[in-house]
Amino acid sequence: MRLFVSGSAPLPSHVLESFRARFGHTILERYGMTETLMLTSNLLEGERHAGTVGYPLPGVSVTVRDSSGTVLEAGHVGQVWVKGPTLFAGYWRNPTATAAAFHDGWFATGDLGEFDTAGCLTLRGRATELIISGGFNIYPREIEELLLEQDGVREAAVVGAPDERRGEVPVAYVVVDSGVDVDRLRDQCTRSLASFKAPRAIIKVEELPRNAMGKLQKHLLPVPSA
Repeated sequence: MRLFVSGSAPLPSHVLESFRARFGHTILERYGMTETLMLTSNLLEGERHAGTVGYPLPGVSVTVRDSSGTVLEAGHVGQVWVKGPTLFAGYWRNPTATAAAFHDGWFATGDLGEFDTAGCLTLRGRATELIISGGFNIYPREIEELLLEQDGVREAAVVGAPDERRGEVPVAYVVVDSGVDVDRLRDQCTRSLASFKAPRAIIKVEELPRNAMGKLQKHLLPVPSA
């Protein structure tokens, strides 16, 4: 085997590093959508950056924009917009959805991302998954990756739960090995994250809901009262 490729969902950095340590191969992560085909990729020959989906492919234009459509500079998180020859023409018999997704030839993907100064893209989750707590933006992936770095945590998903004072607060669902102490996980989050990002609850589950492609279906998770 000479090449291992990952897609469909962001690959946690620790998985890439563990795979490299065990097998001597660095997984090639890239990014695409059904509506767009492939958009970005780490380098086939050259450094592959853990936690990123790489650089725009030839002929593909990618920008990161705020809610007004203004292009953001490197280091700022916003929605990923794309343009290129592989874009679909529109949603089948759904002109309303098509009009909402296209802006002057650019397609708004619904994914949140951030460019670094070298032009490498990191995905931060879906725009619909953004948690706004007391006016602060919380990106679930940051919390999920921290949880996945802890011993015995096999899967993690973070969603927003309603809160009277802050609007929303993060709540984490985890699939863990037997004997894992949830209180220890909560303490680690408190030490490693800003106070408003620390999950208000961490709930053990047997499995996380996924579709046939293995993509996490967060909308099927029960959202408890905070």
